[in-house]
Amino acid sequence: MKLTDIKKLKVAELRSRLKEVGLDSRGLKAELVDRLWAALERGHSGKDEETEVKLQHDSAPTETVEVLAPSSSPPTDGGVTAPCSPDSTREYTDTGTQTETDVTTLQHGSEVVSESVREHQAEGGEVDGPGKDSRAVSSEEMGRGRAFYEFKEEIRYKRAKSPQPPVTREEEEEKDEDKVRLDPYDSHLHFEVGPDGSSGQPRFWAQFPSLWSGSRLSHGVLQGRVGFEVRLERKLLSTHLEEQEVTEPCGLRVGWSVADTSLLLGEDELSFAYDGRSKKVSGGKEEEFGEPFSEGDIIGCYASFSTDGAIQISFHKNGRLMDVAFSLGASVLRGRPLFPHVLCKSCSVRFLLDPTTSPWYPSPPGFTPLAALPAGQRVRSTLAAPSRAQCEVVLMVGLPGSGKSHWARTHMTQHPEKQYRLLGTEELLACMISGGQRDSRLRQACQCLTDLIKMAAQTRGNYILDQCSILFSARRHKLQLFTGFRRRVVVVFPSADEWKRRLLQHETSQGEQIPETALLKLQVSCSLPEQQTDLLEELQYVELPREQAQTLLQEYKDCACRLLPPIPKQEKRKPRLRRKRPHPHGPPPSHRIQWAGINGWNDPRLSMQSWSQHPRYWDVVYQDQSYNRDFVYSGYEGYW
Repeated sequence: MKLTDIKKLKVAELRSRLKEVGLDSRGLKAELVDRLWAALERGHSGKDEETEVKLQHDSAPTETVEVLAPSSSPPTDGGVTAPCSPDSTREYTDTGTQTETDVTTLQHGSEVVSESVREHQAEGGEVDGPGKDSRAVSSEEMGRGRAFYEFKEEIRYKRAKSPQPPVTREEEEEKDEDKVRLDPYDSHLHFEVGPDGSSGQPRFWAQFPSLWSGSRLSHGVLQGRVGFEVRLERKLLSTHLEEQEVTEPCGLRVGWSVADTSLLLGEDELSFAYDGRSKKVSGGKEEEFGEPFSEGDIIGCYASFSTDGAIQISFHKNGRLMDVAFSLGASVLRGRPLFPHVLCKSCSVRFLLDPTTSPWYPSPPGFTPLAALPAGQRVRSTLAAPSRAQCEVVLMVGLPGSGKSHWARTHMTQHPEKQYRLLGTEELLACMISGGQRDSRLRQACQCLTDLIKMAAQTRGNYILDQCSILFSARRHKLQLFTGFRRRVVVVFPSADEWKRRLLQHETSQGEQIPETALLKLQVSCSLPEQQTDLLEELQYVELPREQAQTLLQEYKDCACRLLPPIPKQEKRKPRLRRKRPHPHGPPPSHRIQWAGINGWNDPRLSMQSWSQHPRYWDVVYQDQSYNRDFVYSGYEGYW
């Protein structure tokens, strides 16, 4: 279905289509069209060009580089472009993404994305040439990487409405804290816990089918012989996603893990999983084990703690022993409890956590269900902060490759007691254990991250938002979402030489080079935050101080403005012809009536006030619809 066809649908039809794919059907027609088009685009991203959806918008031809002056370009090292110097004279020919040469820098500066491009992006499309498939990834786009897709998502905040006052997603707190349930505060934000606390499924299974979502139970064990049962309720396959070429559309892992390990069960050393592909997984290593899972299967997970501290972990399927999967020595856990853990993709699961209900299959001799253990033999996981005021959010700000992720992970290591959740593109990519090319997964991860940030603002906890956040509107919107939290902004802006070194290190470790043209566009669009008491409680520059960072950023901007070509000015639209509205009290009295003689003085129509004296005419405030006090020069928006 083409975008033009979607726009022709009625509101009722749009809502029906959205319900079919499991999306929210509330909102105005423009929002419904945008939501449906974005869902269709994601759903068809893996198809051949002949079956892909095509947009009818005109867009830019591919980028070409033209060297106008030799040996004066910024020095490169290993294919990584150094931050440009002011005397650079190389220019880039990109007719679809050109800027005006005379640029006016405003206060929140360089936050400039053209209305036409933003509207086109909001409809889910790239900017391509006439007749091209808008979702077919061009060779130039393949190397854009994380920074490009993160910036595309940040641009959307420019047009976003101010967030509503925060409404904390209050979970129904159990009067008895000893009740065993899925812990919403020890789960991925994209894992949806059921109202009864014993069931769950991936929250975005329709939009992002390759995303794995995990959760731990609220209680663990340190001793005895304990087990629990999990049932694979059903597989979740959207109608339009079933057509994708996905080798493993559904997945499930069940097992045990230590509380401070990753929620990706089986990917850490102290995380032990039985995978539905008939494998056992620990420390990211897979070995053949047991039988594959199917819909309706019941998996039993059992841990046996011996008196000398050794542990054996075994698994059952539908009451049949699969074998002992892991044997751990006394020195492995070092007295740390094991928590039941589940990790799923495009499927829903249910735990048997009612101690009064008989087990689905009889437990092995000597084993007790976890939910039936006495309270003294269970270990409660760390409770969440009782209020938003005791929660903290750290917003990272910096250009790509500046070291934001490294600082965030170091800060998490130095403050383990705060139990930060790191929300970033790389973390979501790690949750896509299998499936799709990196470019497709990057695009999905950046889109999913936007939704997760909104959810994080409604869930108590400590968060670090690991994004560029170089646009003022993006920073403001995110910080407003977290009203009530302690909001902290950390700016990582290194010197030019250090930034060059880190970019080279990023390319070597990640195997992903940020194109030179993209870096120039990001430099032009960047703005540094200022202390604003209504938006944040703390502002910290961890590299260069603000004055030096601002000076260096201005040099980057000046250099980028010279290197990037200007955008041709758009033709002015012809003014709309407006009909003259009739006067509310009829036409004013004419001179003929006023001076018609003696009889004219007694004419009752002369008691009317003249046009110039009518109070409603002069008291109406003049409103020029073409004026906007928040106007920002948008010359550079065509870059994205």
